[in-house]
Amino acid sequence: MHQLGATRSALARNYALLTPDTFVRAPLPGMKRATAIVHTSPAMTAAFMQYTAEFEPDGELGATPSQRFVYVLEGELAVVIAGHDQVLRAGGYAYLPEGGGRVRACTGSRAAVIEKSYQPLAMVPHPVPLAATEDAVPPEALNGDEWLIVRKLLPDDPAFDFAVNTMLYLPGAALSMVEAHIMEHGLLMLEGGGIYRLDDHWYPVSAGDFIWMGPYCPQWFGALGKTPAKYLIYKDWNRHPLTTK
Repeated sequence: MHQLGATRSALARNYALLTPDTFVRAPLPGMKRATAIVHTSPAMTAAFMQYTAEFEPDGELGATPSQRFVYVLEGELAVVIAGHDQVLRAGGYAYLPEGGGRVRACTGSRAAVIEKSYQPLAMVPHPVPLAATEDAVPPEALNGDEWLIVRKLLPDDPAFDFAVNTMLYLPGAALSMVEAHIMEHGLLMLEGGGIYRLDDHWYPVSAGDFIWMGPYCPQWFGALGKTPAKYLIYKDWNRHPLTTK
């Protein structure tokens, strides 16, 4: 049923909330036995691309000239690093530099994928491929708040021009301030839900929703319900604001 055209999805100048009832699937060039839900891209003025890839067994992502980050949502993926397959299960992730290796599904799988053109930094070597699991990353209390836990999935290294974190909110936890900053975000709700402030609007959000936040968009989140809320979040990082994007 179409609910007479009703949806929580919303698009504004400096943000977007996209909910699963509005997702459209289409293969990207080079994909085999896989399809993509493209959440944000330069068509939305974003300086990166983020999508959910849905794989059949033996499905593959196509090649890309950009760097790629892959986070497994369900199933099992194999990525090629240094000539060897690294098998990733739910909560596993990989960073692949420009022109990086093959990504293949061992089973029916879903993954969050981020692609971005690399911005080199003088005298700093390019990052190398890596594969890891989220639960192996040390948890950190955000600003000392033990009800709000951050895991930084990429190394704190100037070679990387973006960061990807998971953030876990216990029920009732909230950001301590409304943020407005130069970084843009791509955010995928993984678990639970709550209220997200975007610019001067407040939206209910839940697992499966995607949010794009442009630079300087006022933003805030508070978790609601009886279970924790968790999201995966991208931001551009480690580069001077005058660097061309």
